[in-house]
Amino acid sequence: MTVPFVDLAAQHAEIEDEVQLGLASVFERTAFIGGAEVTDFEHEYAGYVGVRHCVGVANGTDALELAMRALGIGRGSEVILPANTFIATAEAVSAVGATPVLVDVDDEHLLLDPAAVERAVTDRTRLVVPVHLFGQTAPVEELLGLGIPVLEDAAQSQGARRAGRPAGSLGRVAATSFYPGKNLGAAGDAGAVMTDDAGIADRVRVLSAHGSPSKYVHEVVGRNSRLDTVQAVVLRAKLARLEKWNEMRRQAAERYARLLADVPGVRVPTSAPGNEDVWHLYVVRVADRDRVLAELAAAGIGAGIHYPTPVHLTAAYADLCLPAGSFPVAERAAGEILSLPMFPHLTVEQQERVVEVLAGAVEGSS
Repeated sequence: MTVPFVDLAAQHAEIEDEVQLGLASVFERTAFIGGAEVTDFEHEYAGYVGVRHCVGVANGTDALELAMRALGIGRGSEVILPANTFIATAEAVSAVGATPVLVDVDDEHLLLDPAAVERAVTDRTRLVVPVHLFGQTAPVEELLGLGIPVLEDAAQSQGARRAGRPAGSLGRVAATSFYPGKNLGAAGDAGAVMTDDAGIADRVRVLSAHGSPSKYVHEVVGRNSRLDTVQAVVLRAKLARLEKWNEMRRQAAERYARLLADVPGVRVPTSAPGNEDVWHLYVVRVADRDRVLAELAAAGIGAGIHYPTPVHLTAAYADLCLPAGSFPVAERAAGEILSLPMFPHLTVEQQERVVEVLAGAVEGSS
């Protein structure tokens, strides 16, 4: 039995009829930019997250950058973020001309360490960006006490909650990606900015439309970053099923935990107190990870690494002059983490096969 890392076909089979009807309407009206579908999705997703405003944009990286620009983050600003994030988080900081200040993470959940953040604060710190990694929610409430605006990178946490509050509603503003593999994924690139602050939402909307509040009126230098109407059709259909699909992910995570409980050499993930995780990824930690990953691949098991290189050790950020050893938790984890197949329609038989192959590979490294 082969097991894919993710199976989007099963999701699309559930929504196919609904999407086809929606797309037929869009094409019949040739309403490809903006329109009711985009507006309706923005309202529905804002309600789902529990915020007043949602602004759809072209992708998650744009969402981060536009949120920062709306907050006035720019040259001379320092932005604190975790070392073990996808590079887009740091890229957005660089794109607005600010300086990324990396910090380490906690060893259990690999989420931003509030104590490390506090130590990194200077008189130039203007923003903290916790990343809700793997479908968890970072301890935003501990960061708010620093008196520094918080921008949540919520690209992996659609539907997650902390102390009953949805991820994306905890900071001053949040950004998310609807890349196809996300818990709420489009049929291409898409993203959004969420906030309770009408001023921030208005600035994001203007910046994403060439700096224009109305046609041919350009108040600032902006960019073209719109949520496609076609993607809004797909996202609306999927949003209606997101709670069910997230619950299926939780059930799959519980099965993994049971199946792996007696497998020595595999460190399984746990949920932080107060968190209701949505398991965007199921990330275990093993010794000799690269060999284990190769054995899984040879047996037809899809697996991955999220992420193999901390930001400060990439060539793109060599100018930060942060050598190996700067962030020991993130660096150690980067050599151990292994993302197992995880998607809503993952079957018991598929998980049993994954664990069978994983157990054999790990035993070979002991």
